[in-house]
Amino acid sequence: MEQTTLVQHLQHQQKFLGATGEFTSLMNEILVAAKIISLEVNKAGIGGNILGVTGNINVHGEEVQKLDEFANSTFVNIMGKSGTVCAITSEEMENPVIVSEEKAGKYIFMMDPLDGSSNIDVNVSIGTIFSVYRKKSSGDSVTKDDLLQKGANQVAGGYIVYGSSTMFIYSSGSGVHGFTLDPSIGEFFLSHPDMKIPVRGNIYSVNEGNQIIWDDRQVKLINYFKDFDEKTSRPYKGRYIGSMVSDFHRTLLKGGIFMYPKDSKNPNGKLRFAFEASPLAFIVENAGGRASTGKERILDIVPSDIHQCVPLYIGSREDVKTAESFLKD
Repeated sequence: MEQTTLVQHLQHQQKFLGATGEFTSLMNEILVAAKIISLEVNKAGIGGNILGVTGNINVHGEEVQKLDEFANSTFVNIMGKSGTVCAITSEEMENPVIVSEEKAGKYIFMMDPLDGSSNIDVNVSIGTIFSVYRKKSSGDSVTKDDLLQKGANQVAGGYIVYGSSTMFIYSSGSGVHGFTLDPSIGEFFLSHPDMKIPVRGNIYSVNEGNQIIWDDRQVKLINYFKDFDEKTSRPYKGRYIGSMVSDFHRTLLKGGIFMYPKDSKNPNGKLRFAFEASPLAFIVENAGGRASTGKERILDIVPSDIHQCVPLYIGSREDVKTAESFLKD
């Protein structure tokens, strides 16, 4: 049976959406970086010195894993030389990388280079989350307004899962499409065309170990999902991997809701708007789902800082609406 490669799909989307060759080239560079990281992840533990921590602490006060550093430098190197981007921001870097004018393109690339990397030594799926914006300002320099755009302004968003198979899922605003890597030839093939999340699911995903620092509304919401009610298919099943890309990927395929609420330790939430919440919100909305802080649509937020954090409720439209009904003032 004839299969469609990711490159062929991008070329078709380019014609369908009237996109430029520069955007297709940018996506191809992401694809190259994904293959390099996938290969390194699959070799982890066999040899070399890629597992464990570097001894450094990132801007969020977290220990930097060696694979975090490898993934970050891989993307920065490849995207920075691609001629398609003018700036690169990352969860692992305090400040953006501004590409020199002679090598700069018109896009801004944002990423969580390796989400869930602390799980690699126990063989849990991890991943990359990315987002693409178009430069707004007309001058040569990159401005604050270029870097702090509303989530709805995204040109594309996506993620790569490095697991039992490596998958590349993206949206450029016209559906969500998933591709699986054939490692024998190093090519991604379309495996999940036009992905749609169920309107309602029966799975909730949250770290219940944090319940002691939740507010009463969040506790009541979880208790609701645990209550018995045949009409609403409750109780829901609890599933939590602790690697956001993996938890979100399951939610996208099977429906339900993933939650990372605010708490007394993190009153503004803990997930990064630019690198996690916004790109996954772009994906889920293009698949028919919903993403919210519990009170506000994620894609309506204009961040005030590149490392701004937000609470996140994301998944099936009706399940997220249920969460919002419990969390509203």
